[in-house]
Amino acid sequence: MPEVIPHKYRDLFNKRAFASLATLMPDGSLQVTPVWCDIDGDYVLFNSAKGRQKDRNLRRDPRVAMAIIDPENPYRYLEIRGKVVEITEQGADAHIDKLAKKYLGLDKYPHRQPGEVRVIYKIRTEHTTTMG
Repeated sequence: MPEVIPHKYRDLFNKRAFASLATLMPDGSLQVTPVWCDIDGDYVLFNSAKGRQKDRNLRRDPRVAMAIIDPENPYRYLEIRGKVVEITEQGADAHIDKLAKKYLGLDKYPHRQPGEVRVIYKIRTEHTTTMG
């Protein structure tokens, strides 16, 4: 049964709070990347480009850890451990534009590369830790 993200920490998904996403490399070492994140019900969403290291890692091993730190209070955070249960290109372009609005105040994501295919990753939370 997925663990529900505590109500007291859901406000982090409305702020410009960056998340540090950890995935597993083929040799078992960790790879950490800052990502923009969002929430859909009890699932955490983030968006990336197909073919990047985190994309390759997650297609091989869906386990993730993510820490979201409150930009207004760095001693308040939400840590999530879970699995990516869905990877889809469907709606990913609109989703990155939505995140660009939240994080940059822009209507369109400005850093798209030629030929880039955007992807949404849906994380099912299995454990949370909170502080603050």
